[in-house]
Amino acid sequence: MSAQQPHILLITADELRKDALSCYGNEAVRTTQLDQFAQMSVQFARAYSTSPWCLPSRCAILTGQLPHNSGAYSNFRKCELSTGIPNLFQVLKQGGYKTSVHGKCHFSPVPYGQTRRDVTLPYEEFRDYYMSLGIDHLDLQDDKQVSVWFYDDYAKELDEAGYLAAYRDDTWNRGKAKVFPFPGPEEWHPDSWVGRKAVEFIEQHDEDQPLFCWVSFSGPHYPFDPPASYFDRVDMSKDKPRAQKEGEFDDPLRIHHRSYHGDGRGIADGSGPAPGHAQKNYTEAYWHDLRQSYYANVALIDDQIGRILESARRKWGDNVLIIFTADHGEMLGNHGLWGKGDCGYEDVLNVPLLVQYPGEQDGRKTDAKVMLTDIMATCMKAASVPEVPTDGKDFQEVIDSGGYKYVFSEGEGFFTVSDGRMKYIHVVKAGREHYELFDMEQDPLEFDNVIDRAEYAPALAELRNAANNLFLRKLLA
Repeated sequence: MSAQQPHILLITADELRKDALSCYGNEAVRTTQLDQFAQMSVQFARAYSTSPWCLPSRCAILTGQLPHNSGAYSNFRKCELSTGIPNLFQVLKQGGYKTSVHGKCHFSPVPYGQTRRDVTLPYEEFRDYYMSLGIDHLDLQDDKQVSVWFYDDYAKELDEAGYLAAYRDDTWNRGKAKVFPFPGPEEWHPDSWVGRKAVEFIEQHDEDQPLFCWVSFSGPHYPFDPPASYFDRVDMSKDKPRAQKEGEFDDPLRIHHRSYHGDGRGIADGSGPAPGHAQKNYTEAYWHDLRQSYYANVALIDDQIGRILESARRKWGDNVLIIFTADHGEMLGNHGLWGKGDCGYEDVLNVPLLVQYPGEQDGRKTDAKVMLTDIMATCMKAASVPEVPTDGKDFQEVIDSGGYKYVFSEGEGFFTVSDGRMKYIHVVKAGREHYELFDMEQDPLEFDNVIDRAEYAPALAELRNAANNLFLRKLLA
């Protein structure tokens, strides 16, 4: 182990929209800590998630592999990440690093069908599996709802403090439709707990051993449940109007026809608690409260990130690689939807990304298209460890090359490819097939499906060819 190996701090927020941060233009809430960090970092305008679902995206971050290569492609099927696939924990441990995770893992599908509203179930099997991937230290808070359903580390402590039952009741309460203030003290919110655990671990870690520390906030993923004290941080008079178009989903062939109209339950997450499973039935008052709660949760996470960064710099100085991003975004009422399932929109796939390399202090912005599969390659290069093959490259290498020509996103029955101007989305699910094509220069909010328009045939053929080439590399390997 070289004394010059930098510590690596990876901070992720779950389901965080890029434009929920003031450094990316939000005016309804100020994310002061991340704004300051952005001024010292590479700020990416076109960083792309590899999946609109948590598990495939997180496993892509951890392995540097696209879901069809890692086999971890679904939140719902038994397709947990194999311990036989090289991952960041394993590779960095072999290079002399200690590894820690504070917060959400979700590298294995949650058994949603086993959940019960009257009890929180054991979770040791999942914890043991996560540790087997190469984690030395784990403070597990495996999603807000998971901590209600199952006894992860956070749930155990929350129960001992006397707040788990109330949290479970609010989460299961259909009348609240996933929007409510956290029913306990601010310091016991899941994101406060994760931040506290991360700071405590960084403070006590032996600085002579390089550390790979993944701080994984489960917010602002729903339920939209900030402590009530954070509502004052949000000025909804400065919130942007929701992006909508009348009649957008009237065509049953549109991917989110069911999610919006309720003709059978759609896959977008907000369809479950919606009246009649139709998201068009949510009221404006509901959307106001949902967005306000989301932004308030973002403010809480921003505060915690400030504490983590302060601790890391006090402990390590500038000998640290810091990466901040999100596994995917959230529709947040745009197109009349909330959630992310089957969403190929920029709202979900174009995520925030801030990267500060060791020793660098000068911030800069880039429009180069990168993907979250680049995180593993970036970490391996910074750590000077023997690199394993991935689907990504070091971020700086991608920037120097001008960015990727195409970016891809995948999940169960879902695929999308974009060249930055055109985007093709293909969904095959439950006996249904959907094909959508968007011209993001002429239609930046992605309202109009132009797949049947003759003038777009060459662009469609190009994107489908890019998809074929991507999958053939796996098929013919």
